[in-house]
Formats: sequence, structure tokens, C-alpha cells
Amino acid sequence: MTQALLKGKYEYRRRLPHYQKDERAVFVTFCCSFDPLPESARDIVLRHCLHDQGTKAAIHAVVVMPDHVHLLLRPLRDLDGNLYSLVEILQAIKSASAHSLNRVLGRSGPVWQEESFDHVLRSEESFDEKIEYIRQNPVRRGLVTRPEDYRWLCVAC
Repeated sequence: MTQALLKGKYEYRRRLPHYQKDERAVFVTFCCSFDPLPESARDIVLRHCLHDQGTKAAIHAVVVMPDHVHLLLRPLRDLDGNLYSLVEILQAIKSASAHSLNRVLGRSGPVWQEESFDHVLRSEESFDEKIEYIRQNPVRRGLVTRPEDYRWLCVAC
């Protein structure tokens, strides 16, 4: 790991590169390893996505779809002033929700695909575009006619 990456940023690699920058919002997508997620399961996933709101991350928007999750978040700092890593935030969400889902659904094994897609936002315009993208996702998929009617959507959470 280079010295530049140790100064408030991190990078890790699986198949896709992942970057984090201080004080920047991140758009994240992770997919279910099976689908569709039943409605009761989507309730559980939404609850886990919002669990660390205000402690590890500022969650600006989240939508839990039948086969994937979109999050717009900004990592926060711990009591020592260190930025929570995106890896840590997503690990907490995916791990806790997987345990809960497997218990409720009477199954075992992976719930989420190992890899996730994340994109550091560059401008306020991009932020607003991502909020609208998240809001409209259930409409585009034909699940509802208005974003407000989708139960597993939270904007300005």
C-alpha cells in the first residue's frame, strides 16, 4: 500500500477497485446471492442499513430492492477522529443482515455477493442525481408508480 493511501484514504482490491476519500459521499450497490428477497426480508435489510445511521455513517438514501441494495452514505469519524472505512460499514450491514435473514428464512450460506460496487461522488450535482436514481429505482423496475409508495425506500433518513 502506498504512503498516499495511508493518509485518510484506503484502497482494497478484489475484482473491482474501491476508493474512499475524506468527507465525500459514496454511492454503493450490493447484490443478493439469491432473489427475490421476500418483503419480510427487505424489512430486515432496511433496518440493518439504517442501524449505524449517525454513528458510523450519515445515510442519505437507501433502497432495498428484491435483488439488490443501493446506499448513498458519507462515512463518519469515530471518537478518536478516524474515518470509519467503507469496508467496515458494509461488513457490518452485510454480515448482520445475512445472519438475520438466514435465521428468519430458515436457510444458511451467503446472502450477499462478496463484491460490491461503490463510487465516490465528485459534486453536489452528482449527489442530487444519485438521490433521484435511488428514489426512482422501484419505479423503473415497475414495482410502484411513485417512489413514495415503495416501503423499502428511505431518503434523508
